[in-house]
Amino acid sequence: MNTDLSTQMLAMNTVKTQNSIQIAVFKKQNDMQNELLTTLTQAALSPAPAGQGTKFDRQA
Repeated sequence: MNTDLSTQMLAMNTVKTQNSIQIAVFKKQNDMQNELLTTLTQAALSPAPAGQGTKFDRQA
C-alpha cells in the first residue's frame, strides 16, 4: 500500500514538473515573439535616413 502511494506521489510530482516546464517554455516563446514584433515594427515605422528616398536612381 505504501509503495502505491509513493508511486502516485512521484507521478504527480513528475506531471507537475512537466507542466511547469511547458509553461516556462511557452512564456519564453511568447516573450521572444513579442520582442521580434517590437523590433520589426520599430524598424518599419522609423523614418528613412537623411537623404534617402529623395532622388531616383535611374541607372539601377
